[in-house]
Amino acid sequence: MGNRTTTTERALPRFEEAEGLGPRDSQFVSDLVAVLEKHGNLDRFGLVLLHDHFPVGDGEVLVETHDLAARTLNVQVEKAGTTKHTKPSQWRFVRTTTSAGGKGVESHAYQVILQCSPVSGCPGSVGS
Repeated sequence: MGNRTTTTERALPRFEEAEGLGPRDSQFVSDLVAVLEKHGNLDRFGLVLLHDHFPVGDGEVLVETHDLAARTLNVQVEKAGTTKHTKPSQWRFVRTTTSAGGKGVESHAYQVILQCSPVSGCPGSVGS
């Protein structure tokens, strides 16, 4: 039998129910900052509060554009296979289990949850 990988993706809470960072998270933040510094990524990655405002189905992705003059960001749902927004900007970690020889090996992977394209006005793109 070959290897089989399954992804365990938990439902996200609604924004109103999602709990932001607080005093009890200070050790977590310190540990995360230490890992980011260790790998030279402190100025490359940060945190986002994972939450749902509305469902995003299989085969769909959130895409981000901006209007520099109006100083606004816009996020909308597009079909993942046809969007021209191709640069991931936010990821979600997911637990995966690979079955090899009857043994389950648990690991973590990531899933893109937001993407954009330098052509369409991603923050930091040419002309921004």
